[in-house]
Amino acid sequence: MTPTDPALLEALRMSRLAQSLGPEQVAVLATVVRLARYSAQDLLAPEGHSDNHLYELVEGSLGVVRHRGTPDEVTIATLRVGDFAHELGFLDGAERYASLVAQTDVRVLVLEREGLESLIDGHPRILYAVMRNIVHTVHQVQTRLSMQASELTNYIVKQHGRY
Repeated sequence: MTPTDPALLEALRMSRLAQSLGPEQVAVLATVVRLARYSAQDLLAPEGHSDNHLYELVEGSLGVVRHRGTPDEVTIATLRVGDFAHELGFLDGAERYASLVAQTDVRVLVLEREGLESLIDGHPRILYAVMRNIVHTVHQVQTRLSMQASELTNYIVKQHGRY
């Protein structure tokens, strides 16, 4: 195995992507993940395109932006440290619903689907742990969105006298 950038190893150790992995497993995962830097306002990924990248924010904040560069531009979400971006498209190749734009200078871990798939034969437990971490994160997001939708519905129809 080739030596790995200490900053990458540290970022990966602290990441949700490598949660529950031991030091040797993190070192293996580091061979298929890269640490990237972007300046404020840089476009990481354009709306309407598909790709095989999963991002985990290590530092800074990212905007999920619809209709970037048009009068209808709107930021629909702000991602913070530890958040993933494009986890479902990473898995199935779906087109991006919105652009991913650096709101500040950012550092992100970048995992390509082919890199993860390269672990299938030699490191299936690492692959399984990473996939479990991705699914767990998606589940948390879905739960939060469901709760917010329920609260909004309760607010709008004023059910149960809570609002």
